[in-house]
Amino acid sequence: MPKHEYSCSTNKISFTIVSKQNTHLSETREIHQQEDIFVRHAEALKEVKHVMRNTVMENAIEGLSMIDYIQQLGIQYQFEEEIEAILKRQQLMFRSQICCSNDDLELSEVALMFRLLRQEGYLVHANVFDNFMDNEGKLKEKFWGNTEGLIGLFEASQFSIEGESRLDEAGKLSHQLLNAWKSRFHGKPQAKAIANTLQYPIHKCLPKLMPTKLQLPTFGWTNSLEELSKLDTEINSTLQSEEILQVSRWDLEAVEPLPDYMKACFKALYEVTDELAYKWMILCNAFLVEAKWLASGHLPKAEKYLKNGIVSSAVQLFLVHAFYLMGEGINKETVSLMDGFPSLISSTATILRLCDDLEGIKDDNQHEKDGSYLKCYMKDHPEVSADQTIEHINQMISHAWKNLNKDCLRIPTNPFPSSFAKICANFARMVPLMYNYKNN
Repeated sequence: MPKHEYSCSTNKISFTIVSKQNTHLSETREIHQQEDIFVRHAEALKEVKHVMRNTVMENAIEGLSMIDYIQQLGIQYQFEEEIEAILKRQQLMFRSQICCSNDDLELSEVALMFRLLRQEGYLVHANVFDNFMDNEGKLKEKFWGNTEGLIGLFEASQFSIEGESRLDEAGKLSHQLLNAWKSRFHGKPQAKAIANTLQYPIHKCLPKLMPTKLQLPTFGWTNSLEELSKLDTEINSTLQSEEILQVSRWDLEAVEPLPDYMKACFKALYEVTDELAYKWMILCNAFLVEAKWLASGHLPKAEKYLKNGIVSSAVQLFLVHAFYLMGEGINKETVSLMDGFPSLISSTATILRLCDDLEGIKDDNQHEKDGSYLKCYMKDHPEVSADQTIEHINQMISHAWKNLNKDCLRIPTNPFPSSFAKICANFARMVPLMYNYKNN
């Protein structure tokens, strides 16, 4: 071999070895960094759980505040057993009317208890607010200037179900008073917080993903909670990236190291059952029906449009898939209900469809290109203005939320497991996020 060729070959080998060494060092460093994150996360989680136990024992209300912010940060799955135990104990207190007869509790505290319990599916009666109402069932005037209490009451009213007119009226009054306070003290930090609350109530959005900054309280555990949330987000980002990389290879063998829920999703793409295939056919038929309406230029009756529209929203298809992939609560009764359109799903679909139609009004690009409930309703009722129709649609959305709230309660008449009810509620909560992508 000529000398210059040998030298060139040697350089190539040296470069290859150095490159591999650098790659190995880089990978080793990355592994150590990931291990460090997991260790720090485990320590932070252990610390917060310890603080949580002590806090609940010393001050039950502060313990509920801690649960509230854990849920708003989106890390409640790390504390499922602790939260369940605390709220179950709190529900027993409500049932024995300990809280209701305790005059020492603030409006904001009772509202927080009510909201957290309803959020977890516990049927807490709205009469827990009776101490704060006058003889006519209206909020006593002495609470009208209590912004913290009004915010709590407004948030709690989002969980109302049909028949809770007093709670509905209290929620409306709270909204009016808070709106007036916001306008009067425009520019103050609390005014901005109030505006965010009125626009994005906790129950009807996903706070962690909304374009608003979560206001953590100034408790001793605040910093620990924030640190845990940051570490949790970092770990989830790493794990999701690895999962997506594995799936992108489209290799069945690559499925094995994935979590069970990812395995189920992946394999479902290969083995679509007749039941799910039938749901896909229903969705496609709904699309065809809408296409025919638009092509003909003839709008259907509003009721007929909405009946087809909640199917074409694809919510039913998504949630039916989610139910079977979840693998919990599957029995003859629930499978039979899934063959139809159970209220838990239809309420969620109604919220999405009507909200989508309202947003379509604001989108000039969609003008005359898409059908909407508003157009159909105004055609059916020519005497009604656009503003009146929008108000009517908002009332329908509110009614759908009341139905969804009831369907999420842990009561004998609800056949589906609470885990599936939470999936449906979270899907409905995604709606504000879907229409705020420009601000996010």
